[in-house]
Amino acid sequence: MDTTYRPAARVICLDAADRLLLLRWRDPFDGTMLWEPPGGGVEPGETPLAAARRELVEETGLDATAVLDRSVLVDRDVRWNGKRYVGTEHFFAARFAGERPSLVRTGLLPDERANLDTHAWIGWSDLISLPDPIEPPQILTVLGALMPDGPWGDRDRS
Repeated sequence: MDTTYRPAARVICLDAADRLLLLRWRDPFDGTMLWEPPGGGVEPGETPLAAARRELVEETGLDATAVLDRSVLVDRDVRWNGKRYVGTEHFFAARFAGERPSLVRTGLLPDERANLDTHAWIGWSDLISLPDPIEPPQILTVLGALMPDGPWGDRDRS
């Protein structure tokens, strides 16, 4: 299996009720499903914060200015589309005033439109009940590092 190093940035989005936004993707290679926060690759010359804000808008249509200017580094090792992606990703947080803000998918690339199955605003205590893996598995630990005053504490799905 090919291994690709890919710098990336992701946004852990919270609504007014502290639900996390996760996107459910179908791997085009083998059909497996996974949940992860919005995000993607950092383009050449782009900062991780700029990439996080761009990806948030492209994948969700949500307001990029909600992304806070503080990140946590997370080592990732993910298999996708027959490749292994490794690298350290910047995770940012964003908080939205409303409950379950609506998403718009108009910024997705054609392959993203084909592979994005659905999205959900999920209560942090309900993450363990999802039938498919979450990436990163330690998402609550990452969220706790980004927003230590939240109710999620040191809980983790791993």
